[in-house]
Amino acid sequence: MKIKEPTIFRTYVKTTLLVCTIVLQAGCQHQKDKTTEKTDYTQMVYPLLDTENSRWFFFSSACRPFGMVNLSPDTEVDGAWGSGYRYKVDTIRGFSHIHAWQLSGLSVMPLALDKLSEKDVSDNYSSSFDHDKESVSPGHHQLHLDRYDIGVELTSTKRVGFHKYIFETKEPAILFNLNGQLGPSEIIDGTIRQVAPHVLEGELVNAPTFRRPKPTSVFFRIELDTDIEDFSFSDNHGKCLLKLPSSSHDVKMKVAISYTSTENAKFNLDHELPHWNFEKVVQESKEEWNSYLSRIKVEGGTHGQQRRFYTDLWHALQGRRIINDANGYYPDNTGKHFQIKRLPISEEGLPLFNHYNSDSFWGAQWTINTLWQLVYPEVAEEFVNSLLQYYRDGGLVPRGPSGGNYTYVMTGASSTPFIVGAYQKGIRGFDAEEAYGALKKNHMPGGIMMRAGYEHQSEIGGGLEDYIAQGFVPYPTLGGNRRNGLHQNGASLTLEYAYQDWCLAQFAKALGKTEDEAYFMERSENYGNVFDTETNWMRPKDKNGKWREPYDPYELNAGFIEANGAQGTWFVPHDLSGLANLMGGKGAAVAKLNQQFEEASKLGFTSGTSHSQELHPEYSRIPINYGNQPSIQTAFVFHHLGRPDLTQYWAREVVKNVYEGLSTSRGYNGDEDQGLMGALAVLMKMGLFQMTGGNEANAVYQVSSPTFDRIEIELNEDYHKGQKFVIETKNNSEENRYIRAATLNGQELPILNLTHTQVVSGGQLNLEMYGGTASDTPEKTRSGQGKK
Repeated sequence: MKIKEPTIFRTYVKTTLLVCTIVLQAGCQHQKDKTTEKTDYTQMVYPLLDTENSRWFFFSSACRPFGMVNLSPDTEVDGAWGSGYRYKVDTIRGFSHIHAWQLSGLSVMPLALDKLSEKDVSDNYSSSFDHDKESVSPGHHQLHLDRYDIGVELTSTKRVGFHKYIFETKEPAILFNLNGQLGPSEIIDGTIRQVAPHVLEGELVNAPTFRRPKPTSVFFRIELDTDIEDFSFSDNHGKCLLKLPSSSHDVKMKVAISYTSTENAKFNLDHELPHWNFEKVVQESKEEWNSYLSRIKVEGGTHGQQRRFYTDLWHALQGRRIINDANGYYPDNTGKHFQIKRLPISEEGLPLFNHYNSDSFWGAQWTINTLWQLVYPEVAEEFVNSLLQYYRDGGLVPRGPSGGNYTYVMTGASSTPFIVGAYQKGIRGFDAEEAYGALKKNHMPGGIMMRAGYEHQSEIGGGLEDYIAQGFVPYPTLGGNRRNGLHQNGASLTLEYAYQDWCLAQFAKALGKTEDEAYFMERSENYGNVFDTETNWMRPKDKNGKWREPYDPYELNAGFIEANGAQGTWFVPHDLSGLANLMGGKGAAVAKLNQQFEEASKLGFTSGTSHSQELHPEYSRIPINYGNQPSIQTAFVFHHLGRPDLTQYWAREVVKNVYEGLSTSRGYNGDEDQGLMGALAVLMKMGLFQMTGGNEANAVYQVSSPTFDRIEIELNEDYHKGQKFVIETKNNSEENRYIRAATLNGQELPILNLTHTQVVSGGQLNLEMYGGTASDTPEKTRSGQGKK
C-alpha cells in the first residue's frame, strides 16, 4: 500500500491552532475600505435548522468535525426517522453519544432523586426543557432540565464526550441507560462496572438491523471529578444509577467510547482529554470548527444568507463518523468473524488516516465530491483510504459502511465517482493501482453492483448480469422481493451503472488501461437502452425488453429509485449531448427540461417540506425534486446544452425556494443524507458545480450565478499550487443573476467553465452580472460565450 507522508498531522495542527479572520462589511454590502477582525464562524451557524423534521443522525451539537462522539440531547428515541433531537418535542429523554448511520449508544441523564419515585427512575425520568434557556453552537450545547432544576453543558473531543452538570439538590444522581431502543438500534447486553471511586467502564451492543446485518459493540470508560457515593445496576432494566455526594453541585464527567475495547476507550480518554478544563475544550472545539468553516469566506448578500451558508457548510461536514481509536485500532465486521485490526500507523503510534462509518455516497458525485475535493482535500484522501481499507478487509469497496459492516445501502457502485474524482484532482495519497482493481471488481460479477439496496444474503437484486448481457437492468429485476434487497428499479439502475462505468473508464484511461477503458466506455452507453423515443422519457423494460405498460413518467418508484421517470430521465451526467440527440436535439431537450422546471416551481422544487412527504399523491408527481438526490443536477443540465443563462436563472430560483432561510420547520425539504444537501447548497451559492463529479481528466467546474458578492476559497497548500481562489461579482443582486462577462486573472473567460488546475492554481474570477429575463439575454451570453 502506497500512502504518502500524511497531511492529517499538519492539518490537525492548523485545525487546532488556527484563529480565523474575515473582512467584515462596514456600512454597506461591499466597499473597498474594510476592517479586518477576528470572526467566530460558529456563531454564524444555526444548528436548529430543520430540526422539526430531524432524523437520528441529522442533528449534532457537542461534536467535532467527523467525530466518533457526537453528543447531543434526544427528545425522541424510537427509530432512525423522527428521532434524536426534535425541536417541537419539549422533553429530554437523555444525552447520547453516538448519532451515526445505523448506530447509537450510551444514553445519560442527570437526575435529582428527591423529584422522583423509585419507579420513575426506571421508566419516567425524562424532563421538560425550555428553548429560551438553551444555547446551541457547533461543539457546545447548554440547556436546563426544568423537572430537576439541573443545568447541563455538553462539549467533546473527537472520541470523548464532556459533561458539566449544575445540581440544585441534596440528592444528585446520574442514570445510564444501557438497554432498549435508541434511535435506529436496539441496545442490548449492556454491562457496567465500577473500577475506581470515580471511574466506570462497560460495554453495550447495537443489535443487528435490517440495514446493518451484524451486531456492533460500543465500549466506554467514564470518569467523574467527584467520587461516587453509591452504584447500582439493574440487569432487568438495563439501568445504572450513580448517587453522588449531597454536597455535589458542579459535577464534570468524561465519557470516552471505542468500538474495540475498554482499554482503547481509556486510551482515547487519556490521549484526548487528560484534564478537567471544560471551557478549554469548548474553546478548542470552536477553534477546530472555525478552521473548517473559515476556508470559505463570503461577503455580500444578507446576514441571514451568510448564516444559512455557514449552516449548510457545517452540515457538509456532519454525519460521517470516525470509528477507529486514537491509536489506530478499529472494528472489522466485513468477514465471517468479527476482528479488531489496526490501521497503518506513524512512528508516534498514531494512524496515518482515520477509518469511517458512513451513509451512502449515492448522490455524492454532485455534492461532497466537489466540495471536499476542492476545499478539504485531506478529508477526501482519508475517506478514499478508509474505503480501500474496507476492500482489503472484506473484498469490496463499500457504498455505506456501518460499524465495520457492509450495509449495501442504496445501489450501484457509488464510491467509484468519489475515488476517481479524487485521483483526477491530484489527491494521490493512496495506491491508484489497488484502487482501480478494487473498483473494477465492484463493477463486475461478484462485485457490489450485483446487490440491490440492503441485499445481504444474495447477489441477484442488482441485475448486473442482465445489464452486462442485455445492456439494461429489467424492471422488475430477478430479485423481485424484499428478501433480495430494496431499490430494484431497473431503469434507475441502468442509468446509474452507465454513469459509474464511464467514471471507471476515465480511471482506466488515466492509468493507461486501454482495453478496460474501451470496455467500460461501451457499457456507459447503455443509458440509451432505456430511453423510449416514442414517449421521450426514460422508461423501464421487462426481462424480454418490453416497455412498461401503462407508463406514467410521473409515477414515483415505478422503475426509478426514490424518483419518478420525469426526474430520472436526466440522469446521464456523462453524456448530456447524447441524451439531447435522443430527444431530438439540444433545443428540444432545453424546452422539455425548462417546462419541467416551470411545473416544479409551482411546488417549490421539492416534494413537500420533508422526506416523509415524497409519497404524497401530489408532491410525488413533481418533475424536478431538490429534496432528494436523483435530480439535484438538473439546473446545470442547461449549461451543457448551450443555455447557461437558464442554469443561472433556475439555480438561483432553487436556492431561493429550497436552500435559504433559518427555520426549525424547514431547511432541506427532504433527505439531507449526512451533508449531501448541505454541500449542494454551498456549491450552488458559490456558483460552482461539476456535472460529472469531476471524473474527467483535469476536472471541469461549471460557473453559475453566485449568491454573494465575494467568495474566497482557502486552498490547502499540501495539495494545491495556489493559496486562495476568489470569485467576485459586480452588480450582483436577486434581479441581476445573469453573467454578462467573465474574466479569470484579468483575461476574458470565453466559456463559463473552469478546470480544476485553473482553480487550485489560485487567482480571481470576476463576473459582471446583469438583470432581465432568460428570454431576453444576449445570444452570446446565453450560449456561454461571454459578452456580446
